[in-house]
Amino acid sequence: MKSRAEEKYENEVAGELAKRFGYKNRFQVPRLEKIVVNMGIGDALQNAKLQESAEKELALITGQKAAIRRATKSVASFKIREGMVVGLAVTLRRRRMYEFYDRLVNAAIPRVRDFRGVPTKSFDGRGNYTLGIREQIVFPEINIDKVEKIRGMNVTIVTTAKTDEEGLALLQAMGMPFRKSQS
Repeated sequence: MKSRAEEKYENEVAGELAKRFGYKNRFQVPRLEKIVVNMGIGDALQNAKLQESAEKELALITGQKAAIRRATKSVASFKIREGMVVGLAVTLRRRRMYEFYDRLVNAAIPRVRDFRGVPTKSFDGRGNYTLGIREQIVFPEINIDKVEKIRGMNVTIVTTAKTDEEGLALLQAMGMPFRKSQS
């Protein structure tokens, strides 16, 4: 069964983008390729329990087990040795990606305090968008009473768009709440 976001893309967004940009082939139409969720856990170096709780929370949010990211170099000023766990990452594709996108746009982002929209300046020049979330508790799956530490995360939405304009049009059509004015 397809998620709401996937059905919306297939039924509305793809046709709208093909008309707007004059694509002749349906494979030229930009689409979501993958979503990567990264969470830094540098503070878990001293406490292994914090790493465990961060892994569980990220798995709850994404519906997939997180991959552990280790330090590639030793950095004395940060008290990091090569091979220490410094972060967690999850790469979502296909059905899980669309389900996560739907929850992100319709449930999590509107729960951010003093929310006025996400900035349009976070594109990378190739149509991919990165969004920073300051608190993992904006996701409804997280029980705030069981959270040991408030953490932030980066959500990178990788698209097949060739330009930022196409990427912006895709995400706007998919319901991403961008800011109205850049003031």
